[in-house]
Amino acid sequence: MWSLMSSSGKEQNNGGIGRAQLYLNVYDLTPVNNYLYWFGFGIFHSGIEVHGTEYAFGAHEYPTSGVFEVEPKSCPGFVYRRSVWLGTTDMSRTEFRLFMEHLAASFHGDTYHLIAKNCNHFTEEVCLRLTGKPIPGWVNRLARLGSFCNCLLPESIQVTAVRTLPDHPACSEDGTESIASSTALESDEEEEMDHHLLTTQNSEQFSVVIV
Repeated sequence: MWSLMSSSGKEQNNGGIGRAQLYLNVYDLTPVNNYLYWFGFGIFHSGIEVHGTEYAFGAHEYPTSGVFEVEPKSCPGFVYRRSVWLGTTDMSRTEFRLFMEHLAASFHGDTYHLIAKNCNHFTEEVCLRLTGKPIPGWVNRLARLGSFCNCLLPESIQVTAVRTLPDHPACSEDGTESIASSTALESDEEEEMDHHLLTTQNSEQFSVVIV
């Protein structure tokens, strides 16, 4: 069981030396945020940055991990807005990776729902477990308002914010089957930024792309 890692307590005893900083990286899903943001609203994607890697949650069609990792502040398909400092953790890079793989078992790609279980619900779960505090309320406020959120969302993102496009099954070196994905974007393939889902034990690995 993972214990809470707050920015107080142990940090006060050692001055925070050796502790990793936790950040919430927030992205705009729509230009309407330029107006809504100043009223405490918006349609946002968010990810957790720690140890130089950003972790987030997205949708695909399979009952496996929907948690993926990207370069910090560079999640493809979204416009980076700002970062919010959340606290610190004394987990090493390896320990944090194991923690995220454990949590990924509760966030399968086929359970993603823009209102009930989205990327911001994932980052809030991480934040609560590590700091004992939720993410800032404005990040997921429209989702909490339920059906009202759908009235403001462009049709293209009302279903999912992140999807995989399965192409064909392939076999890895250990003989386990995986799914390769392709993108429907018209940009050059060399310019596309793929990101990869975290896997849990005995699970398949999927490559995901933003559409």
